[in-house]
Amino acid sequence: MSLEDTTFQFKGQHWRLSAGRAIYWEEENALIVADLHVGKSAHFRKAGIAVPANIVQEDLYRLQQLITKYHPKQILIVGDMFHSSANNEVQYFKIWRQQFPHITFELIEGNHDILESSVYDDLQINLHQVLSLRNFYFVHDAEDKPSVLEGHYLISGHIHPGIRMIGAGRQSLRLPCFYFGMEGAVLPAFSGFTGLYSLHPEPDSAVFVIAEKKIFRI
Repeated sequence: MSLEDTTFQFKGQHWRLSAGRAIYWEEENALIVADLHVGKSAHFRKAGIAVPANIVQEDLYRLQQLITKYHPKQILIVGDMFHSSANNEVQYFKIWRQQFPHITFELIEGNHDILESSVYDDLQINLHQVLSLRNFYFVHDAEDKPSVLEGHYLISGHIHPGIRMIGAGRQSLRLPCFYFGMEGAVLPAFSGFTGLYSLHPEPDSAVFVIAEKKIFRI
């Protein structure tokens, strides 16, 4: 079963929201993701915490599927691409990255992106504190939004947004989501190895929930 997507026309642009936890921005031919946290599972295992070893492989395979589907010229990573110090998962990413020399990787730095600048150079990743494209700006944490870009629409990550869904039998489940509010959007964490922060949508917002390989608006 392939990853479903849905087209969302918003702010004069066309966005394809994927159940693969990514957005394809048609006008910019860009794939947008947030919070990959490459290296997080290895970091936990090094600390003696039992974590499955194949998390990063599954995440990067999903990213590869999305690249194959949309053929982007660039990938925008809205922070926390890596998780603190370099480890063997960063080396795995380096090998994986070699499949796509024609694609530029633009990383808006997150609080966990603390590798030496030479590592990013070696991985062919361009670094930004804030990235502005058209009338949108990208920053990892919405709390760090710059005042100089007043009037632009904010797109961020960081909080790993989720929505609690309640069934007919009062059973509940939190699911990752895309959130488009009046002033800014929040992307779901791309990595499967993250928690979820329960959102409380404001009026007139748009929320798209991801359930397995499907996506639907609520």
